[in-house]
Amino acid sequence: MSFGIANIIFLAALVVAIAIFAKNVGKIRRNIMLGKDVNRTNNKSERWKNMGLVAFGQSKMVKRPIAGFFHILIYVGFVLINIEVLEILIDGIFGTHRILASPLGAVYTSAINFFEVLAVLVIVACVVFLWRRNVQRLPRFHKDEMKGWPTKDGNYILVIEIVLMFALLLMNASEANMEAAVAGPYIVSQYLASFFSGMSQEGLHTAERIFWWTHIIGILAFLNYLPFSKHFHIILAFPNTWYANLNPKGKFANNETVTKEVKMMMDPNADPYAAPAEGQAEPERFGAKDVMDLDWINIMNAYACTECGRCTAECPANQTGKKLSPRKIMMDVRDRAEIVGANIDANKGSFQDDGKSLLDDHISREELWACTTCNACVEACPVQIDPLDIIMKMRQYMVMEESSAAQELNLMMTNVENNGAPWQFPQDDRANWASEL
Repeated sequence: MSFGIANIIFLAALVVAIAIFAKNVGKIRRNIMLGKDVNRTNNKSERWKNMGLVAFGQSKMVKRPIAGFFHILIYVGFVLINIEVLEILIDGIFGTHRILASPLGAVYTSAINFFEVLAVLVIVACVVFLWRRNVQRLPRFHKDEMKGWPTKDGNYILVIEIVLMFALLLMNASEANMEAAVAGPYIVSQYLASFFSGMSQEGLHTAERIFWWTHIIGILAFLNYLPFSKHFHIILAFPNTWYANLNPKGKFANNETVTKEVKMMMDPNADPYAAPAEGQAEPERFGAKDVMDLDWINIMNAYACTECGRCTAECPANQTGKKLSPRKIMMDVRDRAEIVGANIDANKGSFQDDGKSLLDDHISREELWACTTCNACVEACPVQIDPLDIIMKMRQYMVMEESSAAQELNLMMTNVENNGAPWQFPQDDRANWASEL
């Protein structure tokens, strides 16, 4: 054990990285909680099972076998390989070197061999995904909403993962030629060791340290990249699936205010002109115009979005050339939440009206009315995001707050109000069809 300036630098980097990450995660949590409160903690056993199958088990990813297979390689590989980070953290803090090698013996070598094989598989999977995105150019990765940063973000994360895996392998390979090597040789890095065969012992030690620092600083940098990237879904996929809507896909939530009004209308003893009870809160806005009108789960959905485009690829409206893209809906909600959050930060904790809203400034009415409410997007999402719930809330705002809807819908709703049916004829004539039987 040798504690020195390198350990002080390591500790400082670790503390700063964790502090910055915590600060940025706190901002995302604040943005998510801009939404209205909603209680979705029923059926806890079913929720734990759902999270286990969908988030841990990747059950919905494999519905597209090729992408699912390679995603599982990256997911499993990256999670298990980072077990080694525990040893790196101990070594970095206390000045030790491969502290687990001696007590674990042959088990340690087997574990590192396993991690190296996973590292190679992660590299292969990342190369395949880069090929699919940039050479094969799958259409779902090149829709209008993916231009600019979203495409770069997807590429950056794959390249970062490749660099981290190579740093791990080269760290082991450079140590393989050292006389003071603690363990090894290893199943993959032994074949890379020849690149360092002509180096002095001092040069090998320097190379090993460079790759060691590259790997751990890369991980800390990756940690702080997550809050600014779609890859924050690595964290949010788990709560997102736990809080997922477990109701049947076609079941919509009733608006409590509307339900109350309907019950009052049906009550012969109710006074429709009675003043609200003293202390009774004013009715909230119907539907959603801005992110603050959504539920916090809606906003969490937006931050959990992987931007994989499976929802948009399955959307029948999008397939027929309409403007609607469920993925864009989620990206727009996240973008608006970020803008509102920045506004709050700039105004010392309070939101100052900026004259903009989610409706019109981010999501157009044309997009919202193009939705067929078929739930294909909800079914396709690998982490159970629900774009349809947001679309329906924004539609509700347009209809109930603005009386703004397509002429055909307004006619239908007028007929329901006047005739008790969508068709434009009196209720007395409803049974006329049976007169000739």
